[in-house]
Amino acid sequence: MNKPDLSELDAFACVARHRSFKKAALECGVSASALSHAMRTLETRLDVRLLNRTTRSVTPTEAGEQLLQRLAPALREISDALDQINDFRDAPRGTLRLNVPRPAARLLLAPLFARFLAAYPQIRLEVVTDDGLVDIVAGGFDAGIRFGESLAQDMVALPLGPPVRLIVVASPMYAARRGLPQQPQELKQHACVGRRFPSGAVYAWEFSQGGASLAVAVDGPLLLDDDDLILRAALDGIGLAYVYEAQAQESIEQGRLLRVLDAWCPPMSGFFLYYPSRRQMPVSLRLFIAMLRDSGYQ
Repeated sequence: MNKPDLSELDAFACVARHRSFKKAALECGVSASALSHAMRTLETRLDVRLLNRTTRSVTPTEAGEQLLQRLAPALREISDALDQINDFRDAPRGTLRLNVPRPAARLLLAPLFARFLAAYPQIRLEVVTDDGLVDIVAGGFDAGIRFGESLAQDMVALPLGPPVRLIVVASPMYAARRGLPQQPQELKQHACVGRRFPSGAVYAWEFSQGGASLAVAVDGPLLLDDDDLILRAALDGIGLAYVYEAQAQESIEQGRLLRVLDAWCPPMSGFFLYYPSRRQMPVSLRLFIAMLRDSGYQ
């Protein structure tokens, strides 16, 4: 016996329930003749007569009645399950999971949390901060944020906000004690607060000016992996630090930090939001992207 598909069984249940091809056809959105043909195909496939037909009526046979009684609750369960899935597609609910580096979480996303959750109270936003490179698909994330050069080629990527600038800063107390470098190469004679990536590699500070680029492997008494701690170390006069300009801006305006080698610190490519596919995007992610755009981040 060839097993029937779900559409054939659903059509049979509709005809048996209405006891009319015409009424069932209206509900199914097909012609009565097409429905009659589908029922003949089903009976042939099962090798059992399911419906007694006359010119005036359609009634289930004993086998048809028994099949209808078993099918009806199962079809209702399937319909309810599909309706529940539709809620995830059409209504703003469920969990949105994002994997982002800590600077992006602080500078880009944190200002949006309250507004997004107030607008969509049935969405649960889960943000995992991770400065390492992560396979968001394997990790069960809906989207991630990274710099453009870190993105896999098969990802859909949307730029977020303006270009990002990393700058060298020092406290006035450090400048008074040690002076300030005038060229990137002079950093080797200074105490610098180092940055270690999750991979274990220590970051070499990158500079460019007038088409010339270089990376300096700095050294110093402190090695950290957190931007807030690096900024705090600079404020405490421990050494020079390489930080996000937006993170240090308030301290610079207050005179608590000084810009160093500013001409060697041009803007670079900013952050990108990325996700696996444009098809079947979760409605929560679509709404989050829309809020990013409304906030001027795209």
